[in-house]
Amino acid sequence: MSVKSTNITHVEHRVSQEARWAKNGHTSGVVWFTGLSGAGKTTLAFGLEQRLFKKGYQVYVLDGDNARHGINSDLGFSPEDRTENIRRVGEVAALFARAGYIAISAFISPYRKDRRHARKAAGAGFHEVFIDADLDVCEQRDPKGLYKKARAGKIMEFTGISAPYETPENPELVIKTGETTVDQCLGRLIDYVDRTFSPSGAPSEERRKERYAKSNARL
Repeated sequence: MSVKSTNITHVEHRVSQEARWAKNGHTSGVVWFTGLSGAGKTTLAFGLEQRLFKKGYQVYVLDGDNARHGINSDLGFSPEDRTENIRRVGEVAALFARAGYIAISAFISPYRKDRRHARKAAGAGFHEVFIDADLDVCEQRDPKGLYKKARAGKIMEFTGISAPYETPENPELVIKTGETTVDQCLGRLIDYVDRTFSPSGAPSEERRKERYAKSNARL
């Protein structure tokens, strides 16, 4: 997508990210859930949000269906529209992270290239979490009846059936929902967030630049 904006200037905020972290009691970033429909992304995202909020975290879920009711209501499911869907959400998630939040994004996001762009938007604060469940498990669950419709030819370009899903190559975390319970999955996720977003683990400016450089190296 070509850039159309001209005569614009980047304006610096007067509240630093470190100040936001200090006030919140934790660092911020994007926890990006990716996986097939029915893998458990939405269930885990909202479960994680609820538990983290009770623990005092500033946290918010960006969900695929919700985004398509609002900011992405003009998009379909062609490869081009899927890419634009993730581009927009990636930028919104990065804004939440800069505001001091932990943004949990729950999107199929089937293409590695699009997820790399979301990582670039968030920089070193991006954490890709592969919600891993085999296609047959997702199809057996089929909570929205979408696989049944896709098999019947009523839904075109459905990920995993008539459209591809590119599995993450180097995710920060893998959650195998076909093998573990929801509580066990949430336990692993909470442990990861507690360790990763701890104020004592907030990186120095030098360390942040190093992490950002490593993040860009994946692109």
